[in-house]
Amino acid sequence: MPKTKKTYKKVEQPDFPKWNVLLKDACTIEGVVSDCYSLFRDYSVGNQMLAFWQCKKRDIVPGPIGTYRFWESIGRHVVSGPGSAIYLSQPVTWKKTETDASGNEASVQHTSFKYLPHWFVLSQTEGEPYELPELPGFDLGNAIVSLEIEPVEFTSTQGNCMGYAEGRTFAVNPLGKHQMATTMHEIAHIVLGHTDGQGVSDLKNRTPRSIMELEAEATALIILDQLGDKDHKESRGYIQAWYKDKEVPEENARRIFRAANQILRSGRTSYRRDDNGTTV
Repeated sequence: MPKTKKTYKKVEQPDFPKWNVLLKDACTIEGVVSDCYSLFRDYSVGNQMLAFWQCKKRDIVPGPIGTYRFWESIGRHVVSGPGSAIYLSQPVTWKKTETDASGNEASVQHTSFKYLPHWFVLSQTEGEPYELPELPGFDLGNAIVSLEIEPVEFTSTQGNCMGYAEGRTFAVNPLGKHQMATTMHEIAHIVLGHTDGQGVSDLKNRTPRSIMELEAEATALIILDQLGDKDHKESRGYIQAWYKDKEVPEENARRIFRAANQILRSGRTSYRRDDNGTTV
């Protein structure tokens, strides 16, 4: 008797929230980022938030996530059919021949991001018992070396200055209360490109409408949440106050997620899988 192929009803791609919506949850709801990190530790910060949002939206029990091939490789198999996969944002690259102003043709690589449905959480699988690996560590020294930045002596005479960054260097007031929070804030300024050709001072009385300060503060907040550092209550209060008057533009939200992810990955001290399930 010939085998019949099981068919499934095609499911339309979900209407995903914008990145600035996910960022608002990350920065204003305490515990969201740390929960996402404990469950989806192997993936980028933005994709952690995206996976968590989908689980809640679809009443799926959040848990460790992986591709069909990953679960198969550890003795588990996916029990949910097509249409039930979790979507993550993935880079798609292609080359296109373009002509410059001089009439010369060259192959130029382009990159865009698409939502692709290739992932399943633990609750969508069954099989061999799964033991959650330890959380990867973070070493600030590793991050500094990897990012090619340099801490320098704090020389500002302004009493309310907690730190500053210029070029690829940063300084933190040794008498300041929030050493780690200030350090991450200043590193974020550098990674975000705020210090290219200029200096940025992290003054206590920051201008609430400064998008550069918001980007650095939100980036630092996400990092500290993932590291389990509690030294950032003032950061959350600052961002919550900012949201009372305005929203973060979509492009700035993307920049914040990218910067937080870059800094976190630069300081990793153990192996991890990237968003494609490859150990790196």
